[in-house]
Amino acid sequence: MPAGSYSVEALTTEELAPGERADFWTERIGSYQSRMGFRYADSDDFRGRTVRQRTDTYQLVKYRSDEVEYTRTARQTRQDPDEDYRLLLPVRGEIVLWQDGEEARLTPGTGALVTFASPFQCLQSDGIDAFILTIPAREVDGRLNNRSPVASGLNLATGLGRIVGSMLTGLHEEREHLTDPEFNAVSDRVVELVCMLAAGDDRPDAPGQLGEVEAMVRRHVREHAADPNLTGTAVARALGWSLRQIQLALQKAGTTPRELIREERLRLVRDRLLCQECEHMTITDLAYSAGFSSASALSTAFRRRYGVSPREMRQSIR
Repeated sequence: MPAGSYSVEALTTEELAPGERADFWTERIGSYQSRMGFRYADSDDFRGRTVRQRTDTYQLVKYRSDEVEYTRTARQTRQDPDEDYRLLLPVRGEIVLWQDGEEARLTPGTGALVTFASPFQCLQSDGIDAFILTIPAREVDGRLNNRSPVASGLNLATGLGRIVGSMLTGLHEEREHLTDPEFNAVSDRVVELVCMLAAGDDRPDAPGQLGEVEAMVRRHVREHAADPNLTGTAVARALGWSLRQIQLALQKAGTTPRELIREERLRLVRDRLLCQECEHMTITDLAYSAGFSSASALSTAFRRRYGVSPREMRQSIR
């Protein structure tokens, strides 16, 4: 293999005793990525293998494994800071990712751009086969001019997305024949195409079109605010647009999908507090009926927005 910082490393759990495999995987994958939590569906006989390619700039890991749930907590982001992004592309199986109030469900032909600077949960199905490319934050933030914790729904089945998948497959297959400049050059092109996908080539260009998207998103969120499963991803799916498209429209208006959903839910609770016909509803009833996970979650958000708790507002009205 050519000399330089470029290196290739393969590992497998097959040569270890079944009871040692999960600990081995935790240690080695933890050294590949930043600090995370690992939860195994079967820690007594876990199976996994990886091929890791890296230079001083990029890292590409192709891996197969049994079911694992990876988590990165707020505490871990503070103790082990990592501003870089990861591009996730399943080749087989499913990856379900939760970050910043959004869910991304990835299957072959889709991908997501994720930051390790924010907490997340990542559940990977049994028999997962996937790529994960580590990308320096400067390569993404500079092109997109903003941070995007989860750019989900990247279409990798056709067009530019399919080219991205083919390039990563080529990097993996030619791993023993690459030099530092070659690996970095291909990775640069991959990042460029991914940023084009994340920005959304199909987004509306005219200000008037962005305004129309914003109006329809606001209408949909207001009508479905009480749905506890309402997220930016769910809104995008219901309206037939990409999440990035919706984010762009709301960004122009100075908000985000998550903030808009919270605002409409708080407005719904406030209106019900002012309505005599809703006096029989407890604060807990109001919380669940407006899509909040608990009464305490409602009270915290309500006080931050209106300066008083729901109970205090109700008492002042009475």
